[in-house]
Amino acid sequence: MEDFNIMIGILQLLAGVGIFLTGCDIMSSNLEAASSDKLKGLLSKVSNNKIVGVLIGAAATIAIQSSSATTVMAIGFVNARIISLLQGATIIFGGEIGTTITGQLVALGMLGSSEVSMNVIFSALAGLGAFVAMFAKRENVKLTGNVMTGLGLLFAGLDTMSGAMSGFAQYPQLKDFIATLNSSLLLIIIGAILTAIIQSSSAMTSISITMVAAGLINISQGIYLTLGANVGTCLTGMLAGAKAESVNAKRTSLIQLIFNIGGVVLVYLSDLLLTLFSGGRISYGILFARMFPGVPHTQLAMFHTIFNIASVVIVLPFTDRLVALTERLIEDKLNDNSIEHFYYVNENMISTPSVAVEQIKQEIVNMSNIAIQNFNISVDMIKTLNFDREEDFGRNERELNFLNENLVDLVLKIAQSGKVNKKDLSYLSTTYRAISDLERIGDYAENICGYAHNLADNESPLAPKLLAEMEAMRQLINKLYLLVLESYKDGKKKLSKDIKGLEANIDALSSHMVNIYITRLNQNELTGTSGTDYLKFYNDTERIGDHLINLIDRDYILSH
Repeated sequence: MEDFNIMIGILQLLAGVGIFLTGCDIMSSNLEAASSDKLKGLLSKVSNNKIVGVLIGAAATIAIQSSSATTVMAIGFVNARIISLLQGATIIFGGEIGTTITGQLVALGMLGSSEVSMNVIFSALAGLGAFVAMFAKRENVKLTGNVMTGLGLLFAGLDTMSGAMSGFAQYPQLKDFIATLNSSLLLIIIGAILTAIIQSSSAMTSISITMVAAGLINISQGIYLTLGANVGTCLTGMLAGAKAESVNAKRTSLIQLIFNIGGVVLVYLSDLLLTLFSGGRISYGILFARMFPGVPHTQLAMFHTIFNIASVVIVLPFTDRLVALTERLIEDKLNDNSIEHFYYVNENMISTPSVAVEQIKQEIVNMSNIAIQNFNISVDMIKTLNFDREEDFGRNERELNFLNENLVDLVLKIAQSGKVNKKDLSYLSTTYRAISDLERIGDYAENICGYAHNLADNESPLAPKLLAEMEAMRQLINKLYLLVLESYKDGKKKLSKDIKGLEANIDALSSHMVNIYITRLNQNELTGTSGTDYLKFYNDTERIGDHLINLIDRDYILSH
């Protein structure tokens, strides 16, 4: 019968862990969706001020309830060269402080009498939130309901785990076995392994707090399991760093590893010394038990908070040296500019879709810069018949093709993550057309480059008057581009009078050049070969203008 009860307890524990992790995921994803605009605003304020970086990292982690997501986000930003290695390090430090909020919530939930704990009261939020989300018409209200549901499930999971562990505590043999696990190093390893498996240091810390509250383990064992969780959480960052393309992103993940392991080693050694010199009368477990008597769950939660804050305070002044150390450990490699890659986004950012959406926009803006750069290079070629920049042109064209083929796939993965709010989802739905339009601009620039080669091969350069007209067309396209880019960045998706005027001027100039084509042939200003390329140039530049307009023409986007 005892074995049967233990088996039931194990199943109850697994159910509690599952409910807890599901609640964390629901709360985290909906908090992120609800706070996406604020999160983007926060990240835009990252500076070289270390304290500001820590505060932003802490705020971001509190907002999305995941230090692992904050770490991956920081590594992604460093990889995309949006922030420096130093800034990425301070954001990670802040994330370690922000993650302590979950432990404090768990400890809070365990307050109350034995009959009615705060866990039970908070668990009711799951049902209340579900009703709110079910009947809400506005998205922000629905998101709020989902956050309440996630928070309620988190506490429901804790209550289920607590019940299972309280049951385990009734078996002396089980308690005696767990009591034998008094090796601090072994407990750190167990905490690290379990955290790596469940991919959440917050969950492991919460489980440890629940075990301490149930009397299954003592405060000292809980402390070392929590320290192990700080080591285990580095796995996510290391995986993100391994996938990253830039050396600095790999260094960022190494900084997190050194920071977390360094803090754990410091506590481990200092606790050994305290125990040794006091004859076992003083240890961190004893100190926190005295500081918060009678509330073991609060003792462990406060240790976790104080330990993480103290680690940041100690390390922050030496961040520059830590950065320098990682630069020596991971040396720079020659950057091969011939390899196509994303500039502002990567797959690691899928875990934080609200940030990824903003970086997708930056990637498309950068793609437009590459496309218009190739247009200008091609016009220079046809005007001068000089092909010195053909290598640059080819590299840009390969990059455009890479973005066209791979950026859409990344957009789909972000859209299918289930964590994107309606506003961002609406924007993502327009990106396929934008990417396609920009790739087409690159194709037309490639056509113009080909016309330049034809003119050079046939030794038939265009007359200065014709070149001046081509330059006028180029200037119109560039002016249109700048106006469209400004509108695209602002998300206005609307054609202004200036944009419509430039579009009309481009169309008029193109029509005029086509209309006087025969006259110029009769006046020997054009030959049959140069005349064909001359006509195609104006046709292609007019099409380039159309593709630029498509980027912000809402009616065009919606109709396609």
